[in-house]
This record gives sequence, structure tokens and C-alpha cells, in this order.
Amino acid sequence: MNLRDSGSWVLRALWMQRTRTLLTIVGFSIGIAAMVLLSALGEGLRLFVLTEFTQFGSHIVAVTPGKTETFGVGGLLNTTRPLSLDDAAMIANLPNVEQVVPVVMGNAKVKVGQRARYTDVAGVGGAADKGWKLELAHGKFLPEDDLQRARALAVLGSTVREELFPGVNPVGEFVRIGGERFRVVGVIEPKGEFLGTDLDDMVFIPAGKGLQLFNRQSLMEVDIFFNPRSTSEAMASRISRLLIEHHGFEDFTIVTQDQVLETMDNIMSVLTFAAAGLGAISLLVGGVGITTILMITVTERTGEVGLLRALGGTVSTVRLLFLGEALVLGLIGGICGVLLVIFLLLIIYLFVPALPVALSSTIVLGALGISIIIGLLAGTQPAARAARLTPIDALRAE
Repeated sequence: MNLRDSGSWVLRALWMQRTRTLLTIVGFSIGIAAMVLLSALGEGLRLFVLTEFTQFGSHIVAVTPGKTETFGVGGLLNTTRPLSLDDAAMIANLPNVEQVVPVVMGNAKVKVGQRARYTDVAGVGGAADKGWKLELAHGKFLPEDDLQRARALAVLGSTVREELFPGVNPVGEFVRIGGERFRVVGVIEPKGEFLGTDLDDMVFIPAGKGLQLFNRQSLMEVDIFFNPRSTSEAMASRISRLLIEHHGFEDFTIVTQDQVLETMDNIMSVLTFAAAGLGAISLLVGGVGITTILMITVTERTGEVGLLRALGGTVSTVRLLFLGEALVLGLIGGICGVLLVIFLLLIIYLFVPALPVALSSTIVLGALGISIIIGLLAGTQPAARAARLTPIDALRAE
């Protein structure tokens, strides 16, 4: 039997059982759609998180105070000492360092006249606009003053500016932050959120003033931005040696951007595969459906199989014909599932455009491949059963 005749036999067999075929394809396509959609959501979330972490660049090292170490048998020693403005100033003098941003954050009441609101206040260095890629709508950013004797200046996020100075350029005006008066020197262009923190609903003040405002002895973090001539490992090593020399021992933690990205990529990849696995479970329903319809088909078409064998059809021919039916069911179910996902994604893009979804060709081709494999596996037992029928027994049964 040539390929054309085999194809005609398979399609006619499926058409003769079109109700069962349709129900099987529907069940299988829903399973494929669930797997593809969950995979696309997982991949979209992974890319979203990685984009969030790299929006400030990839050559970043962060230093935080304190280091947890093992001590004795089964004990932990948590060493927490201040990370100071002097530490930030020393790090800025290291080779290949471009910007150093000391960071201390808190929440405070910001008041102008009768208008007041509580908002996040970030005490930072004068290079934060360059390091964090903040664009200015009005005025300028904080000057790079002496960190220990910074002036009471403030830069407003776009949302804070709209709330406190609606329709007015606030540059040169004064605001009260936590009881102290600050002069506004700039307004940030809308920036959006970073890992749940709204940068537009924030006020930026000098780090020294932030330490005083929140009554803190230590910075929360120091972000170091370096040029590509150095590597993350080399920069982390230089910073570590410098701080150990200054502090006497390692009472800080250094995290590089490469480490963060690698960890987050691994976590999000696992979540993506887990989501795909949950969707793949639903494919079992489709596989069972294919097996069921083909087992019933073998029983109902015993005489047809016998006649085919009597006319010279071999065991392998019968087996391949039934596997062909399973293959076609799996392929059509996979294609319908992918088309269903594309339709659902169009609805998502129209009504929930902020939802991170990434449908890649790898996911689509993988889903089609899996649908074909499951179809073949589901058709193996019915095909083997049909192939075992002898011509005489099959015709006698009919």
C-alpha cells in the first residue's frame, strides 16, 4: 500500500467515526492549549523578571551590611556593623568604578502648604540618576556634594509632583519631609515600577540626610556601577579587600548582578517547566481519548482488518495504518490547541496588556512534537492489537 492509499484509508477511517474523532481532538487540543499557555505565562514571567533586573545595566555590584556565618557546631553568628558613607566614598576611588550610589530608604510625610502625603523617601548619592537611569523632566538631580555634609535638597518623582504641585513647576519651591525643610531641585520623568517599588511615587534626598531623617547608623545598601573593562568577580574581590582592610574583618555581603541574574533565571526556568508540566498532565486525558477511540475502532473494524490482511496487507501495514490514525489525531489536536492559545493571547493582549506572556517558536514546536509523540504512544497498543488479528479469525469474527 503506497503513501497516498494509506493517507486516504486513515482519513476515511477518521471521517467515518467523525463524532468520536471530533471529541478526541477537542480533548487533546485543550490539553495542548493548557500546556502552551502555562509555558508562555512562565516564560513571559521569566523574561519580565530578568528585564526588571537588567534595566539599570548588567555591570553592578551591591554591598549590604552584615554577614551570616557558621559559628561552632550548628550555630550561626550574625555580624551586623554599619555600612557607612565613608565606605561608599572609598569604593568610589577604586579603578573602573563609574558610579557609587549609597542607599537608605524609608517612609515619611511630605508636606507642602495644606497638601501632605506619606510616600517612600530614598536617601541616595548624587550619581543615582546616572546609575539608575533616571531622566529629569525639570531641573537637575542632586549634586554630588560631600556625603557627610549634604545640603537639604530633594528631587520629586512624577506622581509626588502631581499630588503636591499640580500643574506647577516645583523647582525652587520648598517641601517639608519628616519635619525638615528641603528645597526641590528637580522632577523625575515617569519611570514606572521596579520589583513592586513605584519610582514615580518617591522623593530622592541626599543619603546623609536620609540617615538623619530615619535615625539610622548604617546604609541599607551601596550600589556600585563599573565599566566593562572589569568583571563582576574582579570588582567584587577589590571591594571585599578594601572593606576588610577598613572594617578589620568581613562584616558585609557582596552580591553581583551576574549572581542575581543566574539565580533568578534558574528559579524562573524551574517555574516555567513546572507550569508546562501541570499543563502536560491534562494531555493524559487526550492520550486516553486516542487510545479509547482506537481500541473501539479495532473492535468495530475487525472485518475490515481481516479483509485488508486477506488482500495481502502485512502485519506492519496494519500497524502503521492504525499508528497513522493516532498520529493524525495527535497532530490535528496539537494544531487546534496552538490556534486556541493564539486566540486566547490576542484576548489577553487586548484586555490585559500588562500581563507578561511570551509565546516562542520553541514552545509551539515543542507542543506539536509532544502532541505527536503522545498520539503515537496512545496508538501503540490498539495498533499492536489490530496487527495481531489473523485474516481468517478477523473474517470469522465479522
